Amino acid sequence: MALSPRTARSLRLTGSLFLYVGTAIAGTVHRAVVTRVPPVYPELAHRMHVGGKVVLLVQIQADGTVSDTKVESGHALLAPAAQDAVSRWRFAPGPEASESEIDVNFNSDGQ
Repeated sequence: MALSPRTARSLRLTGSLFLYVGTAIAGTVHRAVVTRVPPVYPELAHRMHVGGKVVLLVQIQADGTVSDTKVESGHALLAPAAQDAVSRWRFAPGPEASESEIDVNFNSDGQ
């Protein structure tokens, strides 16, 4: 039974949509932190009593290493320290690379 061109195109489009959604879901699988390195509170931020949360989007390789970090939000004085620390974290290995959103909290008491 041959499919009409319109039906074939519709099926290809639907298949592509499911493939895209499946990839997006697989990419955001929660991975446990195996090794957590604490951030070094920047001296200038500490003296200025700057605190708060830095939110990072972290790319995690299948072996659990961090390959990239991107600042989603947070104070500019704190972001580099958060990125430096999280880039040295290790996550549980998984079947493929994934991404995760990580919150790094700083308070003016020192950490």
